[in-house]
Formats: sequence, C-alpha cells, structure tokens
Amino acid sequence: MLRTEEMLLNMGPQHPSTHGVLRLVIKIDGEIIREVDPVIGYLHRGTEKLAEDLTYTQIIPYTDRLDYVSAMTNNYAVVHATEKLMGLEIPERAEYLRMITMELNRVASHLVWVGTYLLDLGAMSPFLYCFQDRETILNLFNELCGARLTYNYMRVGGVKWDAPDGWLQKVEEFVLYMQKELATYHDLISGNDIFLQRTRGIGIYTKEQALSYALSGSNLRVTGVPWDLRQHQSYSLYHQFQFEIPIGEKGDVLDKYHLRMQEIAESLKIVKQVLGVIKEGPIMGKVPKVLRVPEGEFYTGVESPRGELGCHIVSNGKNKPWRLKFRRPSFYNLQILPDLLKGENISNLVAILGGIDIILGEVDG
Repeated sequence: MLRTEEMLLNMGPQHPSTHGVLRLVIKIDGEIIREVDPVIGYLHRGTEKLAEDLTYTQIIPYTDRLDYVSAMTNNYAVVHATEKLMGLEIPERAEYLRMITMELNRVASHLVWVGTYLLDLGAMSPFLYCFQDRETILNLFNELCGARLTYNYMRVGGVKWDAPDGWLQKVEEFVLYMQKELATYHDLISGNDIFLQRTRGIGIYTKEQALSYALSGSNLRVTGVPWDLRQHQSYSLYHQFQFEIPIGEKGDVLDKYHLRMQEIAESLKIVKQVLGVIKEGPIMGKVPKVLRVPEGEFYTGVESPRGELGCHIVSNGKNKPWRLKFRRPSFYNLQILPDLLKGENISNLVAILGGIDIILGEVDG
C-alpha cells in the first residue's frame, strides 16, 4: 500500500487562475484534495462604509469597481434602489437605454469568462475570438459614455447621455453579427475532446446544495432551477419582452459553459427586441438638484451576470445614505468551493474554480 503524507499548498494570491487576489490554502493527500480554505480580503476597499459619506450620485462610480466586467448592472442596482425610495418615474427611453447597455454588458462579461476560462484550461484561440468580439461592445460603450470599463453611466432618474447619432444602428449590426458568430464559438469549443474531458462530470452539486449556499445566477440555474430576477421579480421594462431562462441538466462545469453561451443568445434577443421599440424622448425624469431620499429603507435585487446583485439602502432623510449594503453574488457563490473541491483530484481544481465565475472585486467589496 502506498503511504502518503498530507501537504499544505498555497494557491495565490497572485496565481493567474485566481484572476485577481484570491488565495486558496489547499490540503492534499497525494493528488487528492482533502480540504480547501479560501482566503479573501486582499482587495477590500470599504465601499459600503465610504458610501455613508457620499451623495447618492457620488456612489455610482464606486459601484463600477465592484464588478469591473459588468459595471452597467452595478450602476443600475444602486440607482434603482434610490429611485424606488424616492418614488421617481423613469422615462421610457432611459429604461430602454439601460436595458441595452446592461444586456450588452452581460454579453461582454460572459465573453470574458469563456475566453479566460478556456485560457486557464490551455486553449489560446477562444480567448482571442472572445476578446475581439468584446472589443466591439467596449467601443460601443466608449461612444456612448466615454469609457470602456468603468462607465458611471446610470443616474438617479435616468441616464447621463443619450445615444449618439447612428449608435443604435451599430448596436443592431453587432447583434446580428454576434447571433451568427455564436455558431463559430460552438464549432471551436463545444465539440473539442480535450475541453469535454476537462469539464464533463466535475464540479457537480445538487439543487438542494445550491439553495442552502444561497447561490444565484448561472451557478443556481445549472442545477435545473429556472430562477431569473428579470422575470420572477421583474424590474426596469423586462416584463415587456420575451426571453427564455436557460437551465442545466447535470450541474457540472460543462453545463455551466453551455448555459452561459445560451444566456449570451438570450441577451442578444432582448437587445434586438428593445431596438425594435425604442423611440425618441427624454432620458432624465424630474429629479431635484439635491437628492434627499425620504426616510426609510429599500432592498432591490437585479440579475447580474454572476447572479443576484442586491442593494439595501437605509435613509434618514438626508442627501447621503445612513447605511448601504450590497449583496455581492461572487461572495455567496464562492462559499460552495470547499465542498466542490473536497475529494477531487488537484488537476481538476482550475476547471472547477473557473466554472464558478468569481469577480474578486465583488467578493472583497
């Protein structure tokens, strides 16, 4: 009988597969993982505490940096909560522009995940394809708001800038292109034997486990739970449009890949529908120059690319929140990692960790 000794390994906080500053303390017995302890906090910036000394408009740029590949959705979470507390009415065109930018940002975010995930598994070509198409979205955002990553685009009551001349036509051209391009991605990735062997049948968990860990987004839907806040707790104008909620069958890492690819297709479908009905009109509602939110509290959850992004605001009637708390989906989704890795071969660690799709800015706050 082969005798082995347990060994402690450090993965990170500068490991390329952790995509940031996540540290994993791993106890292994031979090649089998016995225990994993995620160590977080390296990127903690105290965003929620800082918000107590900021006006509601000043908070918006800070939300960009919580999830830096899906900043539009983070913008929306805080302005939506503020608008609900104030009872504001948002112009239709502003809501449509918000939906277009949030869904394009979802596509861009999933493209980052597909590209970097395949890169972690040793495939270079998909990364180049994904970032090439993501670049088109970033260029569209740059035309709209002058930024490529941290947009500061949403405002309480609407949006900061209207779409420039010809911008909506460019969005439509991209949607038509990307809907056809998805077939190229499937040809390149979905049938690749090495990719299938690295992802099939690993990182599996049940619906009950997902719910007990409060997982959301793709990490919940992969277990077969059709839960999407855009439909089940509808916000903005999502209730006006038709789209499907993709779900998984086996709950493994391969399912997560297919599910996110389907989500890209559904986001493109939403954008196409919005482009068909958007009309000229105001982009800002009637908002006082100094925002004083009535006393009270409100929680709203929105469907970010990583799951339920929540914003809880407590107001004491002044121009700054008394307390602000974010429900960061990456923080909750990370919690299941020790259970997923226990008993797995260490060679599967990168594939399982990457499948969760964690943004460290969200984890640390």
